[in-house]
Amino acid sequence: MATRLIERTESSYEYPLLIKHLWHTPLRCSPQKEIVYRDIKRYDYVALYKRVGRLANLLESLGIRAGDTVGVMDWDSHRYLESFMAVPMMGAVLHTVNVRLSSEQILYTINHAEDKALLVHSDFLPLLEKIRPGMKTVKTLIVLSDTEAVPPTGLETAGEYESLLQKSPEGYDFADFDENSMATTFYTTGTMGDPKGVYFSHRQIVLHTLCVAASAPFATPGVTCNDVYMPLTPMSHVHAWGMPYLALMLGLKQVYPGRYVPEELLGLIAGEGVTHSHCVPTVLSLLLESPAAASVDLSKLRLIIGGAPLSKTLCRAAMQRGIGTFTGYGLSESCPTLTIAHLKPDMLQWSPEDQIDVRCRSGLPVPLVDVRIVDLEGNDVDHDGLSVGEIVTRTPWLTQGYVKEPELSERLWSGRWLHTQDIGSIDKDGYLRVTDRLNDAIKTGGEWISSLQIENILLMHQAVSEAAVIGIPHQIWGERPCALVKLKEGYSDKVCEETFKAFFKIFVQKGAISKWAIPDKVLIVESIPKTSVGKQNKRKIRHIHTPPDAFAR
Repeated sequence: MATRLIERTESSYEYPLLIKHLWHTPLRCSPQKEIVYRDIKRYDYVALYKRVGRLANLLESLGIRAGDTVGVMDWDSHRYLESFMAVPMMGAVLHTVNVRLSSEQILYTINHAEDKALLVHSDFLPLLEKIRPGMKTVKTLIVLSDTEAVPPTGLETAGEYESLLQKSPEGYDFADFDENSMATTFYTTGTMGDPKGVYFSHRQIVLHTLCVAASAPFATPGVTCNDVYMPLTPMSHVHAWGMPYLALMLGLKQVYPGRYVPEELLGLIAGEGVTHSHCVPTVLSLLLESPAAASVDLSKLRLIIGGAPLSKTLCRAAMQRGIGTFTGYGLSESCPTLTIAHLKPDMLQWSPEDQIDVRCRSGLPVPLVDVRIVDLEGNDVDHDGLSVGEIVTRTPWLTQGYVKEPELSERLWSGRWLHTQDIGSIDKDGYLRVTDRLNDAIKTGGEWISSLQIENILLMHQAVSEAAVIGIPHQIWGERPCALVKLKEGYSDKVCEETFKAFFKIFVQKGAISKWAIPDKVLIVESIPKTSVGKQNKRKIRHIHTPPDAFAR
């Protein structure tokens, strides 16, 4: 198409969308706002910017150049925040290493990403000692320590982060470069084979930051400059859902908790006045069930829940403590935010009980997100809340492929839409509801049964703490549902398999589910396997609980 391009004055500035430009507002409007790391470190935005410059100078002195990859293995800390900024701002690529993967997978991702330097918390030095011989590209190790000392190790290191930082100049000239330059990479959790690497440019991260911020005026739960932010999703996972970049741009007070310990998290929420965070349902449950929660005022806290479905039971429990709780939806491939379950203005007048269903939906698309629900032929299905299909999406911040995986990348982008591998529906009000993963939906007798729907019903039972549902091979029906249930304390001698089957029959009588959705087996278990980011590991569950002749007839 022949369009008319704008004319550019020779001396005009094109203004590339680079992470360094997120600094303008905080340095001018809220330079005194604090960055807090537990009870160990506290400083303002002016000091943060100087420390980011010191880190860039340090990395450059150690041989890191534009285009090189720098890996970080740390708990959520001020050091991680500084790496979020300094590494991509100097033109290098930040690899947020998922420390919750197996040692073999961590080694795989370090080699696959071609990390040239690693910033490593002292907690992970024993692990690194085991895998160091297998590292192919790493030249430099920097130790991260809360005590500013390098513990005894057989590894050759450049020294301890804080000591090295103080010896490094604070001024760094962050140059302009192409906004499409890679800024970050990280790896999926690898529940289906080796972890897959996704990657994002400066342009994508800046646009994601702007559009998540722009979603705030639509309704609750927007983020404002008066909020206090603390991540409850690991910074190694999808940029902590992009929130540190948003918190920087808005100049928020930021609190970093280190390793997640419920009692310490609650102490920081109370002591630092945390108002905004995000987490998976498991973390929310741990906070609410902690004995320390009884003495903490949570009424100012707003949480975005993602990574797994938010049950109405858990949402209700959080709201009863005054927590503003909303679902968000996205994936590693989407940077991650696609939708947030905003309440529309008229819904704010509804009773809390009536709001729960909306808060537990997957949400409305944030600005610049296009979401479709398509059938197996790629045709749009009706937006009636009942018709389901695969969720496909377009937005400026989607990964453009998988690292060194051209065939998988083409499959991901089949038809020029990113395929999420999630099944869902859109209702007449425009809300998305994710009903299952393509791999987790149970096909029985030619009909699809949603594992998530069955799990949500189980979570309504007063005895159930966690629930997972998988499909078990069946010679006649193809698959049949099998449920795993973890009980709340004190219920082990009060319920059994038949208790839950009878509970399901109530929902059959109401017409909520068909009788075919009642699981053939309900197994009471001590624990349900999770991935490194707290999601249910359905692959591992199937491996453990599917014998070769399961339900064969």
